[in-house]
Amino acid sequence: MSRQKESRYQQRVQAAYRSQLTAGRPVTILGVETSCDETSAAVVVDGTTVLSNIIASQADIHKRFGGVVPEVASRRHVENITMTIEEALQEAGKRLDEIDAIAVTYGPGLVGALLVGVAAAKAISFARGIPLIGVHHIAGHIYANRLVTEMQFPLIALVVSGGHTELVLMKEHGHYEILGETRDDAAGEAYDKVARSLDLPYPGGPHIDRLAHEGEANVPLPRAWLEPDSYDFSFSGLKSAVLNTLHNAAQRGETIVPANLAASFQASVVEVLVEKTIRAAREYDAKQILLAGGVAANRGLRTALTTRCEAEGLSLVIPPLSLCTDNAAMIAAAGYVSYTKGEFADLDLNGVPGLDLTASCAE
Repeated sequence: MSRQKESRYQQRVQAAYRSQLTAGRPVTILGVETSCDETSAAVVVDGTTVLSNIIASQADIHKRFGGVVPEVASRRHVENITMTIEEALQEAGKRLDEIDAIAVTYGPGLVGALLVGVAAAKAISFARGIPLIGVHHIAGHIYANRLVTEMQFPLIALVVSGGHTELVLMKEHGHYEILGETRDDAAGEAYDKVARSLDLPYPGGPHIDRLAHEGEANVPLPRAWLEPDSYDFSFSGLKSAVLNTLHNAAQRGETIVPANLAASFQASVVEVLVEKTIRAAREYDAKQILLAGGVAANRGLRTALTTRCEAEGLSLVIPPLSLCTDNAAMIAAAGYVSYTKGEFADLDLNGVPGLDLTASCAE
């Protein structure tokens, strides 16, 4: 694109932004999420009110492969993105000319998948002359909680998903400090690997959770606490312990009750997640704890964290199941914070597979 066209685009964006600020009306943001295998578009007002949240899932397609196939996911996004956005606008009762900005996940995630969403968002931003906002996927998961209730700072966010396990300190909107993160397998990844060892379908997390509630946690498995003052996580050793338990039992001709092994595995994961979260909340005098990410849908984790927070007198926010998995409403909610600060991306915005949470497209 020529510098002249780029300049005209930026002028249109700033004019649209000033016009909205002058009018003082609610901010309507179109969110787009394509970081993995779900194509999603949503319309959210003022970062809190969801008018629509459409998700086109590919779970059934990838199930036969036992995991997400990046090339297949990208092609499906291409097929789904336009109609998903159109459906989100229709359900919200909005036209594109009533949208004030568009927020899109630009990382982390599968690069091919990210590029589909980013390209669609840039096209709409350029065509309509409205602000383009790049959103970190994990920030989106955290801000899914703002669709439930207002945030209270400082807060601790426990982010648990297939690719991420992190403890995040937030002192204000848009400020992220990583206290701890996974050193190897993320919790969700460990769930999927253990599920495969038990011959459970993909995605394995929900099946392990269901099975765990049918068994007893009577199989000895380790807890990886790491250093005494560490907030990092490690689940690779636990995964290996489960595999060794199954292998050793088979060699001895013994039978391991799958439900009991699932319950024991989940108890180990949940105990570490909960205890480190509570310790972080105490150390940083958090007013609120947020649970975020796909594994936030896990009943065992939700119950255990709720019980501990009640005992400790800590405020806990957990999003509904519909907002735990990847969705565009959470991206629009996070994008609203950038909008209020006037932090917009340029048309050279690109997908960044390994994007760090502390990065900002406005920098």
